[in-house]
Amino acid sequence: MDFFADNLVLLPIMTPLVGAMMALVIRRSRRARVYWSLGVMLLSLAFSLMLLWQVTESGAAVVLQVGGWGFPYGISLVGDPLSALFAVMAQLVLSAGLIYTLGSKDAVITYPPFYPLFLLLATGLAGAFLTGDLFNLFVFAELLVISGTTLTAASDDRFGTEAAYKYFYMSLLASTFMLLAIGSLYVSYGTLNLADLAARIAGRPDGILLAPAVALLLATFMIKSAVFPFHFWQPDFHAAAPTAVSAMLSSVVVKVGVYGFLRMTTLLFVAHAPLIREILIVLGVIGVVFGGLSATGAHNVKRMLAYSTLAQVGFILVGIGWGTAPAIAAAIVFSFNHSLIKAAMLMLAGYVASRAPVKSAAFDVVTGIGRYLPSAGFLFFLGGLALMGIPPTNGFISKMLLFRSGIDAEGYVPLLIIGLASILTLVYVIRAFQLIWWHAPREGMKAKPDGDRLLAPGLLIGLVLLLGLWAEPLVHAASAAAVWLLDPALYLAAVAGAGG
Repeated sequence: MDFFADNLVLLPIMTPLVGAMMALVIRRSRRARVYWSLGVMLLSLAFSLMLLWQVTESGAAVVLQVGGWGFPYGISLVGDPLSALFAVMAQLVLSAGLIYTLGSKDAVITYPPFYPLFLLLATGLAGAFLTGDLFNLFVFAELLVISGTTLTAASDDRFGTEAAYKYFYMSLLASTFMLLAIGSLYVSYGTLNLADLAARIAGRPDGILLAPAVALLLATFMIKSAVFPFHFWQPDFHAAAPTAVSAMLSSVVVKVGVYGFLRMTTLLFVAHAPLIREILIVLGVIGVVFGGLSATGAHNVKRMLAYSTLAQVGFILVGIGWGTAPAIAAAIVFSFNHSLIKAAMLMLAGYVASRAPVKSAAFDVVTGIGRYLPSAGFLFFLGGLALMGIPPTNGFISKMLLFRSGIDAEGYVPLLIIGLASILTLVYVIRAFQLIWWHAPREGMKAKPDGDRLLAPGLLIGLVLLLGLWAEPLVHAASAAAVWLLDPALYLAAVAGAGG
């Protein structure tokens, strides 16, 4: 049992990685591939939940020095309150994504490489959150790029290849920035272990290449999260990707950047954190306004939701920027809840598109089709309430905590702007609902008798309501993570203490 507990932080990474290798062998039966992949993903989720439980109950991080190499020379895997919670978030949504593929009519779902690539996406996400080494964060982020680009390029949408190229080249730019930052930090401090690097930077915060490294990492995570002004690739990418993939990319993959911002401001660059936080507040406010306005004028449901992600991530950045324990806890809660909401909404958009006469999420195609899809309309209405932040959904909890933390932090100007800009969410959600479910369908328009299924978005909307009515466990976990983050000595002591 001790061996299992000691290696628990490794299992959420290794389970989907080994599962992806085995999925390559299962080539003849698509049903066998999907059930195998779903079983692997659920097992990985179970390991992540056990890790979160252990971290929460003990109040300490679970650390593994891979290969038995001592600190700081080996690769550290660290399950602390933040990384464990984000791993659960990612694998919960990824499990729902695989459930969606059970009833998806996308041709890409039938390709043998689809499920191995999907599990590699899960491996990259878990690894990015649980690694304690900056270079391995780069490696896992590249695994995300490779799998996400390939899955999008194979999309049924004729713009899939174009969107994949945009994502790939933007990610290549981010990779270049990150490698330059890694090189600068290694030359300056001689280590890439996050705990050791944080301690050395704190002891010598005037390293000659430190300022460029901070700027390069900041740009890297802005691209990863599609933060303004690095957002322009996202709408095309998410509109063209297969629904099961776009729902993952727009909900949990963008959280890699959010995770990076949290580590930058609370662990690595504490001395530079005030300036970084000011930048995040400004960019977050711009993102909320620009994303909301762009979503209001979007001509495609998926594009609308992609711009909505820009706005929702803006709220999270403002919370990180305020930097207090309640604000960081609110940002973490917002990140978790947004992942569930956005994945569900994109799945519903995919469901509607699959029932349209021509498979498309464009408003001029799906207007009025909702008259034949009342169950999807009910789920979309609940998801829209969550995006708007209206009770009894988890979106209300997210915005209530964020706005309350803004008052505590005395961030009145950005709070006023994002509060007023929240009205834009109401506008574009109601507009989409009216066009699809209230407008009369065109003469002779009929929904296809068969299409994608509602099981996965239905389960996610159920969680949206559950976390709106019973938010205490998530808020407690996020608050514990915020307290942990604001005392970087805890992280350093946990990793160094496990290195002997």
